[in-house]
Amino acid sequence: QVQLQESGGGLVQTGDSLRLSCAASGRAFSMYTMGYTMGWFRQPPGKEREFAAALSWSGGTPYYADPVKGRFTISRDNAKNTVYLQMNSLKPEDTAVYYCAAATRLSRAVNDYAYWGQGTQVTVSS
Repeated sequence: QVQLQESGGGLVQTGDSLRLSCAASGRAFSMYTMGYTMGWFRQPPGKEREFAAALSWSGGTPYYADPVKGRFTISRDNAKNTVYLQMNSLKPEDTAVYYCAAATRLSRAVNDYAYWGQGTQVTVSS
């Protein structure tokens, strides 16, 4: 079983930055050797969960949703079993609960991710 725990959310102003962290435990070693993909999703108030960014544990090109491309950066620290989402130039429309998730293949689809964290709230005030 894989456990994911997000941290780093908060209330910020437009233009500020935040870095979210997602610590993986349980079968974390297998996530690296099996090439699991780590994704960040977000769920704005009253809307469906949507893809934000994804990165394979084994490396490769990260994927970003168009609304965050150029502002958000996903990265990982294999030694710490942790994946990060650096969010710069935040906008009010970035307000959402942000979730970390793990999948066995690189994907933007919510349904492809089997493991999820509990989420962390990010609120951007105007």
